[in-house]
Amino acid sequence: MLELNAVYAIWLREIKVYLREKERVISSIVSPILWLFVFGSGIGETTYPGTSNYQAFILPGILVMSVLFVSVFYGLYIIWDRRLDFLKEVLVAPVSRASIFLGKVLGGVSDAMLQAVILLVIGTLLIIPLEPIRILYILLILTLISFSTASMGLVLGANMRSQEGFILIINFVMWPMFFFSGALFPISNLPEVIRPISTVDPLTYAVDALRTIFFGTGAFPFYIDIVVLLAFAAVTAILGVISFGNLQQAK
Repeated sequence: MLELNAVYAIWLREIKVYLREKERVISSIVSPILWLFVFGSGIGETTYPGTSNYQAFILPGILVMSVLFVSVFYGLYIIWDRRLDFLKEVLVAPVSRASIFLGKVLGGVSDAMLQAVILLVIGTLLIIPLEPIRILYILLILTLISFSTASMGLVLGANMRSQEGFILIINFVMWPMFFFSGALFPISNLPEVIRPISTVDPLTYAVDALRTIFFGTGAFPFYIDIVVLLAFAAVTAILGVISFGNLQQAK
């Protein structure tokens, strides 16, 4: 019970901090909307298999982008908490490092999913209507993605000492993951020498899984997408617990 209370307390604190920063919430919503409507409209009425227009095609990728950007940058707050000594107070509490990590990562998942739900509602109303069952499947996939990317952000944040260093490293990680994922174009359009990079990018399988749910077709079998995403979540979670364990030892 103590461990569950610790997870809940940390999660609740992260949610309250996030909701107080209204500028952060607004900017996180505006950015993917601009990508979807301005960039998508600028390309025009280009279509791909299973879609009606380019905006519909990139909607799964923009959903992944929204989750990625919010949850990965969540790791920045580990550095901030360390400076405020809040993290030190949490680490000396009589709870396991796994519970501390889980509370933190669930806070990141909640933040990311709030943005994703808003974007999904806009996309469903204005771009491509979806049945409730498909919306449920999409939310489950996005939750899995946000868990993995929030864990990745926390791993990076736990191993960085400065906010500037974190932002520099995360840009080298986040943008390549997004652009090579096929979010904005089919990976089959990539040159042969670049395509292998997409096949080792976990977000490629996230975008592909969502496209399968949206349009009934994808570049890979759906079960392959799910296996890769589950493996990605497991690896980042393990690395997160280890990283928080090192923080606990270094307090």
